[in-house]
Amino acid sequence: MMKQTLIAFALTVVTVAPAMADQALATSKNCMACHAVDKKLVGPSYKDVASKYAGQKDAVDKLAAKIMKGGSGVWGPVPMPANPQVNDADAKKLAAWVLSLK
Repeated sequence: MMKQTLIAFALTVVTVAPAMADQALATSKNCMACHAVDKKLVGPSYKDVASKYAGQKDAVDKLAAKIMKGGSGVWGPVPMPANPQVNDADAKKLAAWVLSLK
């Protein structure tokens, strides 16, 4: 009985937690200091980013590279600095999460 309960709990966490886990990753990597899900702070909202890159096949790779290396000129005069604490796998996970926001 205990084993079945744990399995049910684990399945619930896996299906409910992905968005929260990726926001937690964004918070832990200091992304949320300049970005918010649904409003502009220093940088654009993640929903605006998702909208801008919607339908682009290479969007995850393009955004992952910007997360790691930084960028400028796309969203105005304030450059996005490189984030050296984000590795390739985390950058792709963050990019996929951002693109999933609508």
